Amino acid sequence: MIYSMTKIESRYQETDQMGVIYHGNYPTWFEVARTDYISKLGFSYKDMEDAGIISPVTDIDIKYIKSITYPEKVTIKTWVDKYSRLRYVYRYEIFNEVGELATTGSTTLTCIKKEDFKPIRLDKYFPEWHTAYLDIDQRNKAGETLELV
Repeated sequence: MIYSMTKIESRYQETDQMGVIYHGNYPTWFEVARTDYISKLGFSYKDMEDAGIISPVTDIDIKYIKSITYPEKVTIKTWVDKYSRLRYVYRYEIFNEVGELATTGSTTLTCIKKEDFKPIRLDKYFPEWHTAYLDIDQRNKAGETLELV
């Protein structure tokens, strides 16, 4: 798997009354990790948006295994699990400070035109992203393991 590791410090404002990170914050952590992964590949959501394309999350799945509390630091492992020209699935594993798996999840995204919300094919609008994601998909299927830095 071609993956990245992203470190995040939990913030007090993210906790509930029990001092546990509120479940609604995990999608934001996924976005931070996904953006870091994309950046490590040399791409940017900003460039995509400047071209009039946005990439909304169309599905999200989260499984909570262990609580994370303030002020823990977490590490999020992120990778592309599935890729097609229209849709891609990112997977996440969040580890607590002592390296225990605390949360797993996935997000499915697609690219659409900002002006009319019509889906676009990544290979036609961003061929360099398409080529990189195809390469990642093939390397993942071959069982290759590589951390992006």
